[in-house]
Amino acid sequence: MPLRSDQFATHGAVMLDDNTVRFALWAPNAHSVEVCLQADRRLPLQRGADGWFRGRCLANAGSRYRYCINGEQLVPDPASRFQPEGVHGPSLVVDPTAYPWQHSDWQGRPWHQAVIYEVHVGLMGGYSAVIEQLPRLAALGITAIELMPLGQFPGERNWGYDGALPFAPQHSYGSPQQLCQLIDQAHGLGLMVLLDVVYNHFGPDGNYLNHYARDFFRDDRHTPWGAAIDFRRRQVRDFFIENALMWLHDYRFDGLRLDAVHAIDDPDFLLSFNQRVRRSIPSGRHVWLVLENEHNQASLLKNAFDGQWNDDGHNALHVLLTGEDEAYYADYSQASIEKLARCLSQGFVFQGEPDRNGHPRGEPSAHLPPSAFVLFLQNHDQVGNRAHGERLTRLCPPQALRAATTLLLLSPMIPLLFMGEEGGSEQPFLFFTDHHPQLADAVRNGRRAEFAGFKAFSDAAQRATIADPNTPATFNASRPQWPDELNRPWQAFYRQLLQLRHQHVIAHLPGSRAIAAEVIAEKALTARWRLGDGSVLRIDLNLDARAVPCALPETSSWLFCCTVDAFAANQLPAYSALVSLLPPHTPEPAHD
Repeated sequence: MPLRSDQFATHGAVMLDDNTVRFALWAPNAHSVEVCLQADRRLPLQRGADGWFRGRCLANAGSRYRYCINGEQLVPDPASRFQPEGVHGPSLVVDPTAYPWQHSDWQGRPWHQAVIYEVHVGLMGGYSAVIEQLPRLAALGITAIELMPLGQFPGERNWGYDGALPFAPQHSYGSPQQLCQLIDQAHGLGLMVLLDVVYNHFGPDGNYLNHYARDFFRDDRHTPWGAAIDFRRRQVRDFFIENALMWLHDYRFDGLRLDAVHAIDDPDFLLSFNQRVRRSIPSGRHVWLVLENEHNQASLLKNAFDGQWNDDGHNALHVLLTGEDEAYYADYSQASIEKLARCLSQGFVFQGEPDRNGHPRGEPSAHLPPSAFVLFLQNHDQVGNRAHGERLTRLCPPQALRAATTLLLLSPMIPLLFMGEEGGSEQPFLFFTDHHPQLADAVRNGRRAEFAGFKAFSDAAQRATIADPNTPATFNASRPQWPDELNRPWQAFYRQLLQLRHQHVIAHLPGSRAIAAEVIAEKALTARWRLGDGSVLRIDLNLDARAVPCALPETSSWLFCCTVDAFAANQLPAYSALVSLLPPHTPEPAHD
């Protein structure tokens, strides 16, 4: 029988039976706490050790409640399971066993089979609209949907990283049961579902913890979002670990992507998190844990976490495709092709070397398998953090994008696509919010000020052209095109590449390792990997507008070539990627 959150939850409202609910709030700075239910029913909670307030009373699924702090302030439950009226409204008691699962025998899929598709549920139209796209994505060759954060945020529109109540799926996307239905339908199509979770900060509106649990935060350390969360405290650790267990067991997500863990200022929390999550997973079930981590801590990937988003790979490719070299792209503007070669052969580019600010970054990663790294050309951050949210279709030649996409989808790293990418979408993906007027002004001005250091936005008039995050028009302009509006040749191109990946690459990824990546020109390289069956996967990549000399493999080994140009003898055409599969026992090249 699957585990349920009420078997391990210490925070929040837990149904003990159909008519009894246990309420628990950690409020170390409160003198008294009451549960306020419908019809003016109030239940004083008993103060226990370590700042806990607990009690049980008659209530059922669907009951709305708030906590009253010190007889004065009404607040939502920080571990609320649903907020039908938003972050400032009452919380709802939810029965985690209510949904009748149709695919209860689903065990997931192994990590090496991952082809990930990142989705913003709100832009797609809510859970029901995502469900409509699942058959198309499965037919394309996608094996996993990754949802951007769902934790309740203020208003109706948001990227999701301003969440204030991380246990409550955003009310404007649909009900908890509709979220279960999305995951159930995906499992029926063989698709895994991952969730992006934010454990490094809370959003600026709707978080009441400072009113009764100031110990949730540290006074001595700060992040870009405010006071750092105090992961030294057991109650705080349990809060986030129980959140992860809820998503994995009650909603049956197949994995989690942990946002910006470099902002979690506690070296032990991630290991403790991994251990408790893994212990809760029954034998035979596949659950993935993936990191975003600017610190490039390869040590976390050896035994604990399955993979990490590889910003190094993206940044090197982006510079090669677009020529952009401002902000963090400056770290990749020199010797860009050498940096990409290091990424393909060793995983991370930065493995302890100083960045542009002189700060050492990263750990050695050459010992890790290619599947420890999630490679992408676009994602919500890399597109949406641009001033105008342009996709690569508007930033580089289409032939160059086809070559880079070939590398993305046929290399042994785990590929990630951003919604609309598979159709050559030219719609922007902008930064959007739905804050109250005072906060909306601050966010708009702050957003525009971020770009003051860029040449294109050096004066106020140029910065004023950056879209206002809070207007509905900014949100609507970011809606992707589905499905008939998508570029069919691009879809056919992605489908062909993913068919090749499924036929020739995925089955042999376990046990694979990099052999070498050799630079052959300013924007060209040859990369080789030994796959698990002993065969050698080779990709010759040229992102230059000129052909380059290259000792090409025998045509009998060619798996795919993205260019329409004719091949001259020993030349790699402009904007091309040639993929070859050499038989087992192919000798490895000699190195000086």
